[in-house]
Amino acid sequence: MPSTFSKRQKEKERQDRAKEKIAKREERKREKATRPPGELGEDPDIAGIVPGPQPLPED
Repeated sequence: MPSTFSKRQKEKERQDRAKEKIAKREERKREKATRPPGELGEDPDIAGIVPGPQPLPED
């Protein structure tokens, strides 16, 4: 009988994780809808990076 209890417990934990994932997904969806749009054509990760040789760091 102990295996039945552990199976039930594992299944409940799996369902809880699934509910958390759904909640996080919905939260990200809401945040994305309220987030102001970024500037078109410019990736924020590489904004301000100048191509070519970089200056030597001063010691």
